[in-house]
Amino acid sequence: MTMVMDKPAIKGKSKSAQMRKYGFFPGCVAKESCKELFNSTMLLADRLGIELVELTAASCCGASVLNDTNRDVARVLNARTYAQAEALGLDDVITICSTCTGHMRAANKELLEDERHMGQANAILGKFGAKYDGTVKVRHLLWLLADDIGLDELKKMVVRPLNGLKVAPFYGCHIIRPESVNGWESARNPHSLEDLIVALGGEAVDYAGKTRCCGFHVQLEKDGIAANMVGQNMRMAKDQGAEAVLTPCPLCHLALDGYQADAVSRWGRTDLPIFHLPQLVGLALGIDPSTLGMNKHIISPGLVLQEHDLAPAHVA
Repeated sequence: MTMVMDKPAIKGKSKSAQMRKYGFFPGCVAKESCKELFNSTMLLADRLGIELVELTAASCCGASVLNDTNRDVARVLNARTYAQAEALGLDDVITICSTCTGHMRAANKELLEDERHMGQANAILGKFGAKYDGTVKVRHLLWLLADDIGLDELKKMVVRPLNGLKVAPFYGCHIIRPESVNGWESARNPHSLEDLIVALGGEAVDYAGKTRCCGFHVQLEKDGIAANMVGQNMRMAKDQGAEAVLTPCPLCHLALDGYQADAVSRWGRTDLPIFHLPQLVGLALGIDPSTLGMNKHIISPGLVLQEHDLAPAHVA
């Protein structure tokens, strides 16, 4: 079988996604450590007029932990998730975590391109009355916004423009690399987040750290290295005038939000608030900022938002 990669369409033709249903795989972090990401995603979906059908019986994508230990088990677990989507008549599985995106797409690629992998997965799934036929595409919410809603249409929906807020995009690793798995935009020169920031009325800040690792995966082994990675990336963004950071990955959010204070001794104070993707989009589309969970962040975005007339004084 041959996998057909998703075509890059950052600024393509706009099309309405009203009433369209998508399979929704929130992943582990958005249901636990970053519940504000899950909640803001559901609020945004409602504002966009789309339905996210949560695959509540799905298991973890395997992340790096399982994939590095037993690739076969991780692949079968992901096939089980895709089979659930197919059983519900859904051919899109939307994620809100870059790590989930990368590992799930890698598993799907292996299943679709190697009949042995697909046969192995279905032999196991068959014991539980399930089967994966290979019709599912895994996509990130960012890609849905750009391809299915369209940035031109999204711009029309903005009721609370960001008023020139200087936002540094942070792609991290798994949503853009490897291109052989993701392939939606260039890993060396991505621009989807910048395009989105501008469409929302903000100013996108370019800096060298936007495609570097956030340090999350090394923190359990060497938290000093992780803090240094965060500090360096945030210093680069701050020096280019950034007032905030936007990331499509909750793991990146946890690292960037949590380690800036630990990096002060080497990189100085940066204090950049870190926005989840649906938080910033939802804010611009008029969702009440008090419902977006920004008070859950370690570095409060309240002052920055108030300076740009984006939130009242009582918001985080």
